[in-house]
Amino acid sequence: MTQLKAQLKSDLTAAMKTRDELSTATLRMLLTAVSTEEVSGSSARELSDEEVLKVIGREAKKRREAAEAFGAAGRAEQASRELDEQAVLNRYLPSQLSDAELSALVADAVRESGAAEPRQMGLVMKLLTPRVAGRADGKRVSDEVRRQLTS
Repeated sequence: MTQLKAQLKSDLTAAMKTRDELSTATLRMLLTAVSTEEVSGSSARELSDEEVLKVIGREAKKRREAAEAFGAAGRAEQASRELDEQAVLNRYLPSQLSDAELSALVADAVRESGAAEPRQMGLVMKLLTPRVAGRADGKRVSDEVRRQLTS
């Protein structure tokens, strides 16, 4: 078992003992998502810590999007619950890049790739994606690349 998955199980046990309903439900959902990912595909396999982080990121993004949808529909209570679940998931994700850090990474990638116009955005994203993996939302990254290529 990977270190991160063991940590999730340990934290689930602790949340159950302290009767923390939010953390218990969120961690159960997350461990289910990890298990589902492990058995998807042609054969069952153990996920690496990196792959578990991707699952956590995907689940956190789902919570953020659901909170936005509930908020737009005027369902503040459900939106609040989704944001609370996202906060629990964020404890396991690496810290997010600040705007300045992201801007510097994008500038380096633009310089390295030699891209000069928005049509060459793919070249920059190819270099940038591994550098920001898990530390910045893809939309945020692509928006910054587009901004720097058009200015």
